[in-house]
Amino acid sequence: MTRIEAPRGTHDVLPRDQPLWRTVTEEMERLCALYGYRRIQTPVFEDTELFARTSGAGSDIVQKEMYTFEDRSGRSLTLRPEGTAPICRAYVQHGMKQEPQPVKLYTFAAMYRYAAPQRGRFREHYQLSLECIGSADPAVDAEVIQYYDTLLRHLGVTRYELQLNSIGDRECRRQYVERLEAWLDAHAGELDDEARQKRATNPLRVFDVKNEQTRALLADAPKIGDSLCDPCAEHFAQVRAHLDEYGVAYTLEPTLVRGLDYYTRTAFEFVGPDESAQASTICGGGRYDYLVEEIGGPPTPGMGFGAGIERLVLSLELEGVTPEEPKLDVFFAVEPGQSALAAVARLREVGLAADTDYGGRSLKGQLTYGQRHAHAVVVVAKDGWTLRRPGELDVVVDLESLEDLFTA
Repeated sequence: MTRIEAPRGTHDVLPRDQPLWRTVTEEMERLCALYGYRRIQTPVFEDTELFARTSGAGSDIVQKEMYTFEDRSGRSLTLRPEGTAPICRAYVQHGMKQEPQPVKLYTFAAMYRYAAPQRGRFREHYQLSLECIGSADPAVDAEVIQYYDTLLRHLGVTRYELQLNSIGDRECRRQYVERLEAWLDAHAGELDDEARQKRATNPLRVFDVKNEQTRALLADAPKIGDSLCDPCAEHFAQVRAHLDEYGVAYTLEPTLVRGLDYYTRTAFEFVGPDESAQASTICGGGRYDYLVEEIGGPPTPGMGFGAGIERLVLSLELEGVTPEEPKLDVFFAVEPGQSALAAVARLREVGLAADTDYGGRSLKGQLTYGQRHAHAVVVVAKDGWTLRRPGELDVVVDLESLEDLFTA
């Protein structure tokens, strides 16, 4: 019989992986609380139009990567490929505009993109989406970026770079695109097929090409930073000033654009210690001042990012971060004919992690297991109980005295 395995591009997060995953997600959640962000959960699938309208019909996500299907009523639905648009949809649908602004929201959620699985890149992957909706203040941009910088430092990631750019608003971008189009026309014969395809849908996306020769060619193309209108230039200057005030180091990257149409003004990426092209970006985001309006809401500015959990975990592994696996408080090793079930239940009731043997091990095997997986072992024998702790003398105990020892 053929063995069934997880679908290609998915992965299991095994118990041995969980300590590092918990280290990441618990610190993310702790910082979200400190920064005033509240948790939100959105459905795993949405109306396909939500992503087609906000991500851009010509984006790689919409053209190549969405898991789209018809339900039994013939409605087109899509597994969420990113978290920002669903959160903004919820913001509009539930009238969050009436709440004090900005509204700070975050979620941990699985995202789905049909792409070739590679190191740090999965078709089903988990992501922190952090969104600040309802304020155009450059200080919001800086705070969102500083959050992730702080997260990396707290987790022990030291080898990373923040890349920063401004891609302007609708007005100055229109003028820039005209200059870029003229330059691309002049160099049309030197562009590869990917660049031509991206240009046909959104000229800014030519800077996202993978071919190194084409990227080197585009280094001489006009830069949007030279075409920013005065308000966008001032906004970007203030973002940089706030980051300087925070002490966040960054590199200006004039060709940095994001792969979704909804981004405006500030765009950023954090590049981690993995040198492979697909897994190097561990966080990416920016400002999206037109997205809420695109999905039927009032004009509402916003700023946020998506950060892959798998890629951050990989970064921690590359940095040599190895959190200690949690242990039981007490393991009961029982002689034949004895039972510790009532004691296990009693200690669990008072908040202690307790367990006993269910595998039929010998007493010696139970002791070996308990010493590896618990801070203390209680030997349950016919003539009494003995508490064993590393580096301490054995102590004769009963259930009451044992509870007192651990809860005092």
